[in-house]
Amino acid sequence: MFGQRQKREKWFLLAPAMMLLALITLLPLVKTLWLSFTDARITALETTVQFIGIENYRYALTDTEFLDAIGRTLYFTFVSVGLEGFLGVGIALLLNQKFRGCFILRAVIILPWAVPTIVNAVAWRMIYHPEYGALNSMLFQLGFIDNYRSWIGDPATAMNMVILADVWKNFPLIVYVTLAALQTIPGDLLKAAAVEGAGAIKRFRSIVLPWIVGPLLVVMVLRTIEAFRVFDIVYVMTRGGPADSTKTASFYVYQEYFSYLRSGSGASYAVLVAGISAVLILAYYSGARRQNAGTRA
Repeated sequence: MFGQRQKREKWFLLAPAMMLLALITLLPLVKTLWLSFTDARITALETTVQFIGIENYRYALTDTEFLDAIGRTLYFTFVSVGLEGFLGVGIALLLNQKFRGCFILRAVIILPWAVPTIVNAVAWRMIYHPEYGALNSMLFQLGFIDNYRSWIGDPATAMNMVILADVWKNFPLIVYVTLAALQTIPGDLLKAAAVEGAGAIKRFRSIVLPWIVGPLLVVMVLRTIEAFRVFDIVYVMTRGGPADSTKTASFYVYQEYFSYLRSGSGASYAVLVAGISAVLILAYYSGARRQNAGTRA
């Protein structure tokens, strides 16, 4: 009886927060899902809305431009998050060592992540400038290039340059999460493994990696979500160009919804992007969990 009363009290206390959460998140999702089955347009939303079933989805799944945008988004996500994870774990292992100036480096490494995304995008756009950009100047003086290049004006290099800017902005987050996890590993455990003859690689695989994989998995999933819905850095740096080489799925949804004012089809694109993101995250999480289980075994 007392347990049932406590349960009712918990639900009573949680009810206001749950109602607010439903108002903020659930209602817009339901609205977007409804619009995706209509031919709604922003210019005459109340007079031209007609239910057209799955026609928007049928068209979206055969839209080659949208499918190309999905492919570019997947490329951006895997390369960006992969580089951030590699750099983040490597630098965290370095900063976990005791050496002169390590505390200063630990404080400085957070600066890129503290920079707002828009400011970061503008800064990197200036670095890549074809006439007075710092990147061209440095590479030219070092002899790596003979002429200044338009790094984000060339379809062959634009996406990779945006990825570089995104990696520089976000890898410190993985550094700090990994470093925090490394700080919790008992020193006696590593010393015992070293005494038994385990080398650095063996200690990393058998002790360090299983210990940090949980927090690392969480931050990598969060970064995967953010990377797959990337928009702001693309909007500021390239506007999806040149020749649509950096047009991601979110940017495509933005154009469909706000540039072409087709809110019905734009909503269907948004739902598909959200669905693909969810599937990607579930697959990533499942694979990481299996790898963690194999490592522990």
